[in-house]
Amino acid sequence: MSTDITFNVTVRERTGKGGAREARRLGMVPGVLYGGGEDPVAINLKQNEVIKAINTGQFLSSTATLVHDGKKQMVIPQAIQMHPVSDKPQHVDLFRVKKDQIITVEVAVNFLNEEASPGLKKGGALNIVRYAVELNVRADSIPDSLDADLTGLDIGDNVKISNINLPDGAEPTITDRDFTIASIVGRGISADTEEETEAPEADEVEATKQAGDDEE
Repeated sequence: MSTDITFNVTVRERTGKGGAREARRLGMVPGVLYGGGEDPVAINLKQNEVIKAINTGQFLSSTATLVHDGKKQMVIPQAIQMHPVSDKPQHVDLFRVKKDQIITVEVAVNFLNEEASPGLKKGGALNIVRYAVELNVRADSIPDSLDADLTGLDIGDNVKISNINLPDGAEPTITDRDFTIASIVGRGISADTEEETEAPEADEVEATKQAGDDEE
């Protein structure tokens, strides 16, 4: 994934709630840098850079460059807290990573060529089971999105994870089945039905049967 997210940071000498409040008064966003086998470091980020990163829509699914005293470090944002009223960023957690490090991220699914789906042309609906897929992928190979091609799909057809091209070395965190990303369904069929539903346990079936017998 190619991003231009850069955080120019300073080390926050005063930690705790007092230090965080002081940072916000100065127009900064307090944060913590951790991981990479090093000790956590309290940092301050520029609010405009954090807002710019959020507005990319890829804040929690892409790497960024952290700059401190001219030195650069690849990081990935792990969490962000927003103010419930002003909706301004209040705190950011950043995790140190290396280019070849395998990390876990969620990547959005992009659905292509709806006009080339016979099922949709017939009046069917696109039932999206997963809007994003969690991947284990190299930090320098995170894709912007995963492309699901709907060309030729008729009612009853599915897009499976095996139908999607993944970056070299990437794999979904779900590895025990070829799970469904989306399907083409007829109108009137619930668009929220996940294909991987679990069968009821035997004792649940027996309890239901017993309840029916008691009502007779």
